[in-house]
Amino acid sequence: MGAGSWGTTFAQVLADAGTPAVLWARSAAVATSVVDKHENPGYLPGVSLPASLTATTDPAAALAGADLVVFAVPAQTLRPLLASWAPLMPPDALLVSLLKGIELGSCKRMSEVIVETLAVPSSRVAVVSGPNLAREIAEREFAASVVACSNEAGARLLQKACHTGYFRPYWSTDVTGCELGGAVKNIIALAVGIAIALGLGDNTKASLITRGLAEIARLGEVMGADPRTFAGLAGMGDLVATCSSPLSRNRTFGQHLGAGMTSAQALSATGQTAEGVTSYAPVLELARKHGVDMPITSVVAAVIAGDLSVRDAAAVLASRSAKPEWYGA
Repeated sequence: MGAGSWGTTFAQVLADAGTPAVLWARSAAVATSVVDKHENPGYLPGVSLPASLTATTDPAAALAGADLVVFAVPAQTLRPLLASWAPLMPPDALLVSLLKGIELGSCKRMSEVIVETLAVPSSRVAVVSGPNLAREIAEREFAASVVACSNEAGARLLQKACHTGYFRPYWSTDVTGCELGGAVKNIIALAVGIAIALGLGDNTKASLITRGLAEIARLGEVMGADPRTFAGLAGMGDLVATCSSPLSRNRTFGQHLGAGMTSAQALSATGQTAEGVTSYAPVLELARKHGVDMPITSVVAAVIAGDLSVRDAAAVLASRSAKPEWYGA
């Protein structure tokens, strides 16, 4: 449900794994192109999609008889879309989130939004996280990810459904850790993008990535996540990919900010959703609620809000009081 770059790519992964897939698109032109030309030129130009992958603009047709329903829409649109799709939802389907954001206002993770809006048990909701740069996976370059569900059987079912020669999923039951890793790493990537635009070097980038991981782990610890998750694909793996690759929308957005653009100008220049731009506010709210120190996230928030110049951002972080490397909430 969603024909952007990652939604289209994951539909391809399912089809390549032998799992029949239907892609729901808002645009009739996109659906027609997927069916007739086996391409989504707006998001993945030049990528040849499987002939078995079909597409539609009719959500009822897309959802009819599905065993897996995969959501791949912008995080802040998920709740209203779920409400409109609820009467069409197959009663026993495993509901899968590809989204890496936190909902504004409620501060809920995407799996929590699904549970609440569709009134389903958490055992029916799974998530996919890890280094998921869509273009590389769409081009069938090797990648590994994590599929997580509180119900081990659900995690294993999803693992089998999307396992291909180029996409290797590992299963987990730590939904909280996978979602927090996926959401907060986008904010850290914004900081790395700013640093790149300012001409700062690899030491700075490595410091931001590593201390960013510490922020993610501190928040995850108090929210009940398994600490091991943050050392794995859904933690360090996703963080490194998103902060290191020019394909990363969040890093790209940060670079635009670092070059002097406003948030609105950076959004226009990036051209696709950068989830970190909206998730920083609910992430900070969660940090305040749980008493967790998240200095990089706080600085990124101030830059996006226009309360701190990008030139001053590095100075603010560098001027913090000295601490032991490992400290808690």
